[in-house]
Amino acid sequence: MLRRLRGRFGIAAPRVSVRTHIPWHWRGLAVVVMSAVALALAGWVYDTGRRFAGFDSSVSAQEVAALRSRTQELESELVRLRGVADASESKLQIEQSTLRQLTGQVGTLEQENARLKEDLAAFEYLAQGEGKAGGLVLSRLRVEPTATPGQYRYHLVVALNGGNKSSEFNGIFKVVASLQQGGKDAMMEFPTQNDPASAQYQVTVRHFRKLQGVFAVPPGARLKSVEIRLIQGGMVKATQQVVL
Repeated sequence: MLRRLRGRFGIAAPRVSVRTHIPWHWRGLAVVVMSAVALALAGWVYDTGRRFAGFDSSVSAQEVAALRSRTQELESELVRLRGVADASESKLQIEQSTLRQLTGQVGTLEQENARLKEDLAAFEYLAQGEGKAGGLVLSRLRVEPTATPGQYRYHLVVALNGGNKSSEFNGIFKVVASLQQGGKDAMMEFPTQNDPASAQYQVTVRHFRKLQGVFAVPPGARLKSVEIRLIQGGMVKATQQVVL
């Protein structure tokens, strides 16, 4: 019995801890507060680490906003430049079209100027009174192909040279075309017999006159030469030939 008492109350007796009694809701509140403090501390440590590493969220948000603003500015500038480019392209197309038209007009004027110079030279030659007095003179015969295959255009100047200027020529003219077709030489005269356009070949010359017109040869035929004949009373009064 004594041994049991010593074991319960002596040095060898079991240790007893005395704790203050705390209600469970205060314990829960303490846990919540400690958890919040731990989370706040973790967030602070995380943000501090991001700042040290150059990844501050506020700075990144500012940079993103600045980049978005710059992107909008660049898009607006791109739209403006596209409009300017489209307007410049349209203006360039108009200028190119105008340039082509002017180039064509210049070419036409140059050709017309060349023809006028040739006509002037022919008129000056006729005005000098050279050649047979009162004679019929043909000059400046030109034959050129047109855009239509097999069709040709001719030009020439007819004048009464010297002599009595009150005289005149009344007759017809013929176009004689020498050509090669199918390996054989051939000849064609215009106007042809019973040609409904034969009235166009009637000509009257008092001083000088320009003759021009078109004629056509069979497709595939090669034109070798063209001769213009002025005929009065069934007699050939003047001729001029050009070899192509």
